[in-house]
Amino acid sequence: MLHRSPSKNSGFTLIELLVAVAILAIIAVMGWRGLDSIIRARVGLNQELEHSRGAQISFVQLENDCAHLVSEAMLPRRENIRAFDQQLILIRTVYEDNQATRLQVVAYRMKDGIFSRRESIPTRELAILDSYWQRAISGVDDMPVVNLQTDVSAFQMRTWNYEENTWRVAGTDIAVPQAADPTGRQGKGVPRKTGLEVMMQVKGQEFPLMKIFLLGAA
Repeated sequence: MLHRSPSKNSGFTLIELLVAVAILAIIAVMGWRGLDSIIRARVGLNQELEHSRGAQISFVQLENDCAHLVSEAMLPRRENIRAFDQQLILIRTVYEDNQATRLQVVAYRMKDGIFSRRESIPTRELAILDSYWQRAISGVDDMPVVNLQTDVSAFQMRTWNYEENTWRVAGTDIAVPQAADPTGRQGKGVPRKTGLEVMMQVKGQEFPLMKIFLLGAA
């Protein structure tokens, strides 16, 4: 009688299983690293886009306010703009349908890495306007604050003075008669400003953002 030899086991050996598990582990680690790098790149891109969006909104709003800066003819013997200590305060005209032209105090400030904007209620009363102006300069106003840009590491301003035909660092053109006059009336020693240069450095960006605005160009 013929006897058949028992068939050999066709399954995987322990060594083959260990090799397969090791290969799968290596592939999983490589895949996780690739996914992690993609997620990090996406987070960084979103932050950069958010910063760029905030800076664009800030500069567009600045351009609009500077373009509507009140003229000296409409507001004689008073300051219409002052830049000092990383603050910018100006008076702009407000035009609305079926209403007379009104004036509004607008204040920008860079503090603790946040660039913000405030605005007063438009008015035609010069006494009320003077009060808004002085309180904004003193930093004791209660105007609502809108944050335009965060993570600002540096902020600088210069003004172009028409009579001097040169740029001045913000704050160096404030004359003594202005500081002594609570109404903010303009003295002879205050040069007329026709341009504003703003430089903003945002964290994470290699180069600062800079733009020049014409004052009263609308």
